[in-house]
Amino acid sequence: MPTAAEIFQRLAQPLEPIPTSETPSLKTIGGIRVVLFDLYGTLLISGSGEVGTESAPSDVAVAEAFQETGLETTASPEEILACLDETIRTTHARLREMGRDWPEVDIREVWGNVIATLVERGQMELPPPETFDVAQLAAEYEARANPVALMPGARECLAALREQGCLLGIVSNAQFYTHGLLEALFGGLPESVGFEPALQYYSYQYGWGKPSQRLFEMAANELAERAIEPSRVLYVGNDMRNDVLGARNAGFHTALFAGDARSLRRREDDSQMIGVVPDLILTELNQLPGCIIEKTAGEL
Repeated sequence: MPTAAEIFQRLAQPLEPIPTSETPSLKTIGGIRVVLFDLYGTLLISGSGEVGTESAPSDVAVAEAFQETGLETTASPEEILACLDETIRTTHARLREMGRDWPEVDIREVWGNVIATLVERGQMELPPPETFDVAQLAAEYEARANPVALMPGARECLAALREQGCLLGIVSNAQFYTHGLLEALFGGLPESVGFEPALQYYSYQYGWGKPSQRLFEMAANELAERAIEPSRVLYVGNDMRNDVLGARNAGFHTALFAGDARSLRRREDDSQMIGVVPDLILTELNQLPGCIIEKTAGEL
């Protein structure tokens, strides 16, 4: 069975960011030791602007995903997508009852429950485990419903930050297949382009998604163990609520990435945004390294 990386490589398609009307707001920030990134809409162009459960459902995508994984069902694509949506809603409600303010699902579990529901309804037979992998189904659907590509300048930005001695990390709403997606786009695991293994926080792993503060707190705690204060951390994301507000509440410096109209989320109608101003506004990723003052080798 193909891996997620192989699926995203096979279904890759070119994407370009849609320019915004934003004006860059750039300045130099000294003392930054760590740069943390959001993924979808920031380092990655997302055809839907987001990831996984936020992507626009596609009848064609789900039909092709079922065909590619060898699943036969009498349910229409519309019925499958309705079942998918209801399963996500039910799972979110259950997790909220457990005290999670912004719950995140593991999409493999969701698709497994969708298949079980269709079997219960008599709309398909239970597929044998030796020929069916729910992870393949999830990745086949996602790769079609939410095409993704590297944001222009992503590689160069990361390389420049590494050369300046910055530690790199990820705090992002994401699913299991995001690892394979990054491998397909970068040609290697996230570590191959400089991301610290212990500084990667993907929402599906913990059951909490942004705008919950939980992932930011986990990152701050890890950095505190390394004696790195929040004031020496910069977080880069495309969403004022999910990214800038959460990172600011953790004590991090913030950069709003405003380079793609698909994913830019200003949230101007959200009262929580009153008085919230990012330290930087970037319209291109290659603007970022020049805003961080290079440190001496003795600092790291």
